[in-house]
Amino acid sequence: MNRDNIEALLDRYQKRETSIEEDHLIEKWLAENGNADPEWQQLDRSGKDQWLSDVFMEIKDTIKANEPKVVLIESRRYLWYKIAGVAAVLIMVFGLYLSWPLLEKRMLSQDLTSLSIPDHEKKQITLADGTQVWLNAGSELKYPKEFNGKTREIYLSGEAYFDVKHDAAKPFLIHTGKVLTTVLGTAFNIKEDQNKHTLEVTVTRGKVSVADDGKVLSILTSNQQVSLDMISRKPIEKTIDAQTVIAWRDENILFDDITLADAAIQLEQHFHVKITFNNDKLKRCRFSGATLKGDQLNKILDVITDFNNATWETKSSGHIVIYGEGCN
Repeated sequence: MNRDNIEALLDRYQKRETSIEEDHLIEKWLAENGNADPEWQQLDRSGKDQWLSDVFMEIKDTIKANEPKVVLIESRRYLWYKIAGVAAVLIMVFGLYLSWPLLEKRMLSQDLTSLSIPDHEKKQITLADGTQVWLNAGSELKYPKEFNGKTREIYLSGEAYFDVKHDAAKPFLIHTGKVLTTVLGTAFNIKEDQNKHTLEVTVTRGKVSVADDGKVLSILTSNQQVSLDMISRKPIEKTIDAQTVIAWRDENILFDDITLADAAIQLEQHFHVKITFNNDKLKRCRFSGATLKGDQLNKILDVITDFNNATWETKSSGHIVIYGEGCN
């Protein structure tokens, strides 16, 4: 927000054209940072309007852009009163400009519900608009109890799958750091990996717009994914089987005509392990027809390696290696 926007906000405040949220923000800042008039706290709304209007008009009349700042006076006492008034509003304008992001964040923390998911747990919730959200272990979601504005905005850290209730009049916005994901009504997965410094958005249904710090990276549709390196800010877009990405939601793991590489992705996400292959040809091997309970990794690995004439072992580092000749 620039200075012109702030001045316009203050002008609308005087005319009683601001929203309740804007009134709260302005008055909170004034209350916390003080004013030239010591009786400010005792003023009613009309009194505050008059005080701001008087001093604001004084600034408009006496201070021109790129011109000397001149204030006509009748006495030293009058000079001090005018200087105090002008200084108070200038401090308010520039202080509000500098502190606006912090104030917005403070207001958000007051108005949003925060839900944190412990490690090794998952949770499914329904938002006020009917949108369903599945949160993976270690994730955090901040959301309002009601979506009263022109948009539906929430804040995510970690991984979550969204099935968004369609509302063409209210876009659904997910903030993940500087990355903004925008939809109207669709289903998709967002995964932020702070250890790998990556963020992935994968669409299972509909269309999703992904922007990084205001720059649109991709417009994704079903079975498309964009992966963003959070350090270089370089995006990579690709086509992927979205069902393998969202496998973490289910207790049962379905292997239906997929490659061993896709099966490994499901297991990595479900059990939070790393799986590698000693032979890239193994990744191309396909199999199907196995639905396994996802609570014992070793039994699942035994089954899928038997399907593909392979073996597996766990290294001392904890990651799993699958061995075999592979498929052509």
